[in-house]
Amino acid sequence: MSSGHTQFRLDGRVALVTGSTRGLGKEMAVALARAGARTAMNFANSRETAEAAFSELQCVNSESLLVQGDVTDPISVDRMVGEVEQTLGPVDILVVNATCTQHELALEDYTWDHFQAMLDFFVKSPVLLTKRCLPHMKQQQWGRIIHITSEVVALASNKFSAYVAAKGGQTAFALSTAREFAPYGVTVNMVAPGWIPVERHAQCDPDAMAKYREGVPAGRMGTPADVAPAVTFLASPEAQFVTGQTLAVNGGNTVSRKPLVDPADAFAAL
Repeated sequence: MSSGHTQFRLDGRVALVTGSTRGLGKEMAVALARAGARTAMNFANSRETAEAAFSELQCVNSESLLVQGDVTDPISVDRMVGEVEQTLGPVDILVVNATCTQHELALEDYTWDHFQAMLDFFVKSPVLLTKRCLPHMKQQQWGRIIHITSEVVALASNKFSAYVAAKGGQTAFALSTAREFAPYGVTVNMVAPGWIPVERHAQCDPDAMAKYREGVPAGRMGTPADVAPAVTFLASPEAQFVTGQTLAVNGGNTVSRKPLVDPADAFAAL
């Protein structure tokens, strides 16, 4: 858990974080609540897990809400956002974070259903959520939309073509809407974490994790507490002139890698 101090204040604002009862989402929701935002924590299935996470959120800020909803279903999204509006107020800060299982497969082994599931979570869901929350933001000339994307787009990760394609679509959607919404005081930005182990990575191969860590310039895996402050900053008044940007939180993993052949050695051989 991150520390109790935050320099960016969100008092009087209402935040909705999708997929936020565990992992990165929970840390983001708690950080926004700590900064003073009335925060809605969203879950889809496991109520027991959700209620445990919500108790943590309430300890930070009692003006909070736990709301169930399938972020890929338009009726569910409308109901969920309506419940937030009735209980906490209209959504000022939307964090698009909900995710699904990402399969690692050769292209020949993917079915279209794999791709469709990714597109539903990372393109359809952002569109539904943005359309539902946007009218209030435009009317008040202030809003923050923050997409949690991934370093996989920059890395073109192998055997994750469905996930990479959908995240690429989400990234393009965020960039287009950032330009469209800027005249209304509504910013759209992205936070792109690296591989940050959370609950759903419990069964991951330790050797694969060690190999990934070796390639991170910072020399360690990230934690949810590394990501949450980036979200808080982008949600804050201080970020009012930042839009259409991607903030990579990955210890430098997408910084240009050393070439396989050192240029000095190549020239010496001429």
